[in-house]
Amino acid sequence: MEDERAQALLRGERSRVEALLQGTTVSGRTDRAEANQPGDLEDRAESLTNEEVDDAVAAQLRDRLAAIDRAEGRLEQGTFGRSLRSGLPIPDDRLEADPAAELTVEEAQQPTSD
Repeated sequence: MEDERAQALLRGERSRVEALLQGTTVSGRTDRAEANQPGDLEDRAESLTNEEVDDAVAAQLRDRLAAIDRAEGRLEQGTFGRSLRSGLPIPDDRLEADPAAELTVEEAQQPTSD
């Protein structure tokens, strides 16, 4: 994949994720404010549940931004589009779908040895 195309894909993905994170942050603030309001305990429980979901989504979005940062670093280093595990090329179709991909589809489907 050409560097210019990769940069455009990463910029677009960053913008999309940042917008989602901003929306989730606003939603989380609203849920926190609602949970602190006097009223029915059931209403507060729902707000607290929503708050936990917002926090989990925000954490995933921050992880996604970190993956985009790493992909941009690989682009600068000239290693973008290669698997971190094997060094094999990641197909352009996969990078179009996920410009921050770090592994080939086959490698991503293998169980990790963590």
